Amino acid sequence: MTVRTRGELATRSLVGAGLIVVALLALRLGGWAFGLLVAVAAIAMLIEWHGLTRRRGPLWIGLGLLYILTAAAALVWLRSLDTGAIVLWVFIVTWSTDILAYFTGRSIGGPKLAPSISPGKTWSGLAGGVLGAAIGGALVVHLLGLATGLILLAPLLAVAAQGGDLFESALKRRAGVKDSGRLLPGHGGVLDRLDGLMPVALLTGLAFFSGWIAA
Repeated sequence: MTVRTRGELATRSLVGAGLIVVALLALRLGGWAFGLLVAVAAIAMLIEWHGLTRRRGPLWIGLGLLYILTAAAALVWLRSLDTGAIVLWVFIVTWSTDILAYFTGRSIGGPKLAPSISPGKTWSGLAGGVLGAAIGGALVVHLLGLATGLILLAPLLAVAAQGGDLFESALKRRAGVKDSGRLLPGHGGVLDRLDGLMPVALLTGLAFFSGWIAA
């Protein structure tokens, strides 16, 4: 690992840790604090989405509004169901997927997952992400006494998180940019950081709203 690579990893880790602290603090406070954080993140993502899709017509702008605002609403609604345990589970599943996928993919490598969209992603990374989500999700369920159905849902959501990441990568490739923005050093834009969280939040919200999993 070169000095530059170590520096980039350190910056990425430091900013990532800071974002986690802010998210957990807002989640703990709930109410206006959590709502404000979600609103700010949603606005930032909408701005970045517009930058990526503005040349593709109003349909794509509308799709972004629907996708991002529905995911944001799902997070706020899930937070209203309890003291924040469900949203914490959503966070842990998403973070575990991202972290394990990143380090597993870099250490093992192997066949590419979608080389035409995101050349850096591998099948080993996907497998690591699924394993991370399964372990992290099951641990939170056990510690906080959440519905056991979430244990089965976690690996599926890991795949959804990776799908969200690939979807955003496709948007960036189409727009000819590396990152959706420059707001977060080492990560790019807010959309780069939350592309996996949105489908996880949406599908978790749907699972509870439909009654498949009881709150």
